[in-house]
Amino acid sequence: MNILRDDDVQPEILRSKRIAIIGYGSQGRAQAHNLRDGGYDVVMGLRPSSALRENAVQAGLTVADIPDAVRRADVAVLLIPDEVQPDAYTHEIAPHLRPGAYLGFAHGFAIHFRRLVPAADVNVFLAAPKGIGPMVRQQFEAGAGVPALVAVHQDPTGDTRAVALAYACAIGGGRAGILETTFREEAETDLFGEQAVLCGGLTELIRAGFETLVEAGYAPELAYFECLHEVKLIADLIHERGIAGMRSAISNTAAYGDLTRGPRVIGPATRQAMRDLLADVQSGAFAAEWTAEHAAGKPTLKALADRDARHPIEEVGRRLRALLPWLHPKSPRSSANS
Repeated sequence: MNILRDDDVQPEILRSKRIAIIGYGSQGRAQAHNLRDGGYDVVMGLRPSSALRENAVQAGLTVADIPDAVRRADVAVLLIPDEVQPDAYTHEIAPHLRPGAYLGFAHGFAIHFRRLVPAADVNVFLAAPKGIGPMVRQQFEAGAGVPALVAVHQDPTGDTRAVALAYACAIGGGRAGILETTFREEAETDLFGEQAVLCGGLTELIRAGFETLVEAGYAPELAYFECLHEVKLIADLIHERGIAGMRSAISNTAAYGDLTRGPRVIGPATRQAMRDLLADVQSGAFAAEWTAEHAAGKPTLKALADRDARHPIEEVGRRLRALLPWLHPKSPRSSANS
């Protein structure tokens, strides 16, 4: 994949356009502030009942109801949760988008799985930072940026790619690197990564390791340290140096155990389960399931989250994290011990 940076992009195409950011959550807040600080014309689109409306006003942003923000904008970027985008689009956004307007997303889910279908005369693009909102903001303020993915879904005016690249640069992506992709590729790889590795796979692996040690008679506190607490150490090493670099930084004993025992944990059955997960993502089965779950009020999500919140690892973790002052740098206790 080609990697583009600020010098490869013409920002002027965005300078003359008003940008409506819909949503003031993690990404909405970060992107709106980055755009504002970069001198772009930004208006926040929020519902009158939004608890975050006053926060945006206090931060010095121009705030309007969503329909009004969309009417006033050349570019509208949806930074609200996937599951609520279709309803918001149908009732508050689509009726007010002008022909030739630009509609942006930070995730390909709603477009790729056709949870909403923009009119043919609307330009549709993706600008997806590969980092959470606070990191996007923090890196921008530090003069750096977070890499971003860019894609084009509809291009009736013929310049949507240029607008998407300029937008990605405006929020800091061009300082680090912009990679071009498709809505399908971004949506499917993102869902698979969350389910199989980053969230679903990792949390189940942590709990399984904790339970194995506790069932064998080891202290829950030691099981917590070995199977959860030290994940950050290894994840940081992998993030900074790659897998091979991580192995060069740990003991020979740990590296040998990694290389010889890891494949016994993540073996053929796990790899087949990953293929099955990916097939569900690719077919749209997961998207349909999640849409139905949201429509029903998220009963499965709430029940499973409540169940896991009562897992013994959570209670052990609360007690042990209280002993680690560096996790609470602003607390009175950590200040007293510094």
